[in-house]
Amino acid sequence: MENPTDRPDRPERPNRPARPVAGRRFYDGANRPVTPKQFRPDRGGTEFDERPARPKGRGGSDNRDEAAGDRTGRSDRGESRPPFRERSEDAGNDRPRYENRPAADRSIDMLFGLRPILEALNAGRTLEKIFLLRGTKNSLVADISTAARAVGIPVQLVPGEKLDGLTRKNHQGAVAFVSPIDYAPLDTIVTGLFEEGKVPFLLLLDRITDVRNFGAIARTAECLGVQAIVVPGRGAAQINGDALKTSAGALNILPVCRENNLHETIRFLQQSGVTIVACTEKAEEAVGAAEVDFTGPVAILMGSEEDGISPDLLNLADVKLRVPMSGQIQSLNVSVAAGIMLFEVARQRVSAQ
Repeated sequence: MENPTDRPDRPERPNRPARPVAGRRFYDGANRPVTPKQFRPDRGGTEFDERPARPKGRGGSDNRDEAAGDRTGRSDRGESRPPFRERSEDAGNDRPRYENRPAADRSIDMLFGLRPILEALNAGRTLEKIFLLRGTKNSLVADISTAARAVGIPVQLVPGEKLDGLTRKNHQGAVAFVSPIDYAPLDTIVTGLFEEGKVPFLLLLDRITDVRNFGAIARTAECLGVQAIVVPGRGAAQINGDALKTSAGALNILPVCRENNLHETIRFLQQSGVTIVACTEKAEEAVGAAEVDFTGPVAILMGSEEDGISPDLLNLADVKLRVPMSGQIQSLNVSVAAGIMLFEVARQRVSAQ
């Protein structure tokens, strides 16, 4: 059988340099991209490349990188390359890698360090919460705990990883969140309302932990005439920038009272002549259908997003009402349910005027 390479009628091809493999890269001793000699026009490569001999893009083949330059709006003549991209196993997860990028600094609303936190407490600054390193034995730590508990500021003992996640600065085992508002004493507010001849209209929130829910409730409460919001010292949403934004500024107007013990708070209000009305799905009577007078001193009690009002607090309530629902979900967001309850109080008070 005839070998096809030995056919006499097939002309011999002239010797010419092999074409480079597309995407193959060549570098010199200084790790700079170069075009090999056999591919240059002045070294016999005119049949391969008629253009000026200069390295193109990232290798000997210039067609791919030139097209990429057209798409990105960058040429390879003196313009800086984009940040190095680190390829991961996921093809679609290529992100610029910045070796020394600092972590986001969230210390704007925080104090860190034992001495600064203690001085803030002694100066009467309002702190939202204090985190102390667990297992630390220090006189300053004991002083901070004593001073914080005396004014009702929650203190929590946490591991070092928790503190390192809050700030990358030298926290010395102590981080405190600064409250953007000043809490008001409830007894002073109730006494002042009676002295001014006003009818108290209060809102008690039991373990509302979502910041945006809290902000939305505060906004509705201020619009419907609530005179103060009462929250527990522990297990309540942190009042921060998100809460202020969601409240549309209502938290800067409406007094917020932080009480360490809601049981004692409810008993104090009852002794002051305030009726405690609990909103719970376990109630038999529905708001609007029950004959409940909201024109007198009243405090609406709302429970947490997960399990509602605590059973011990629910037992102390004077009246229990539920929001009537006919849908299949049979569940409302706590901020919506609070709005319905507060509207009923506002409606009755407007009608009585």
